[in-house]
Amino acid sequence: MFVCSCFGVTEEQVKSHADAGACTPRQIASACKAGTDCGGCVRRIQALLGRGACPRRQSADQNEPVLAKLPEAA
Repeated sequence: MFVCSCFGVTEEQVKSHADAGACTPRQIASACKAGTDCGGCVRRIQALLGRGACPRRQSADQNEPVLAKLPEAA
């Protein structure tokens, strides 16, 4: 299925770029130009990346540090 009709970029291509390390819409745009013309596909790209197309994002979310609450200054 096409994600970006302006440049003919498919869902599989976006997933492939995500597997190669492109984890943001801007990185996807750099890899294949998707989202750089009319911009109508940017939300679809964001949705694909948010659904696990980017393995690096998943591992970052799982390893996110929990910050301790700092004492308030007097």
